[in-house]
Order: sequence, then C-alpha cells, then structure tokens
Amino acid sequence: MKNKLGDLNNHLFAQLERLADETLTPEQIEQEAKRADAIVSVADRIVGNADLQLKAAKLFAEHGQGILPMLPKIGASEP
Repeated sequence: MKNKLGDLNNHLFAQLERLADETLTPEQIEQEAKRADAIVSVADRIVGNADLQLKAAKLFAEHGQGILPMLPKIGASEP
C-alpha cells in the first residue's frame, strides 16, 4: 500500500498552507475551503478506519487467537 497516515498528515498541512495563502482571491479562498471540507471528510473516514483497526489489534492482544473468529478480516480477501 502506498499511502500511510503520515501522508494524510502531510496532505492536511498542505491544505492548511493553501488556506493561509494571503494572495488568494475571495473566489479562490471559497474553492480552497470547499476542497478543505472534502479533504477533512475523507480524512475523518481514514482516521476512523485506523481507530477501528487499532481497537481490533487491542482485542487480539488482550484475548489472543480466540477472538479472531469474531473480528473482520483485514487486508485479506475471502476464499
């Protein structure tokens, strides 16, 4: 997989820099604000997914192999 959470962080900061650009026209600011809303929406989903994976890993760490049948398959296709 090419994208990591660190890449998401970089994208968010890059968008912040674009929003802070004092040379933007009001129309460009509006366009960047819309783009920022879309980026934040996708970022929230990515972070939520990462949080779910972390919770599954914690369950596995606390309960071992017995919990695996109750967890969704992550990163593998069904046979």
